[in-house]
Amino acid sequence: MVAALDLALVREQCRIVDEVSDHLLQSYVDAALAHVQMHCDRTLVEGEPSSEDEMALTADVRQAVLLLVGSWAENRSALGEVSSEIALGVSRLLWYRKRF
Repeated sequence: MVAALDLALVREQCRIVDEVSDHLLQSYVDAALAHVQMHCDRTLVEGEPSSEDEMALTADVRQAVLLLVGSWAENRSALGEVSSEIALGVSRLLWYRKRF
């Protein structure tokens, strides 16, 4: 099964309240999951991966997704220095998962 995140968890972790609609928040989650999959060249799955082309949604990978979602929700306009710090954190979390 392809990995997904519960929006209630995303709202709680990222301290996002009602100013962001569920529809918009879900689009951020979908984009963050897609970004992680493209970055690591693997499909995110719930549970154990069944092939080398799959990767489990582990705690570190989930945190990378949440960092991206939180950053995008908080900074819906042009980004500056903060976005590079977030990107560095995400890259670090995903470094050992990336396929070269």
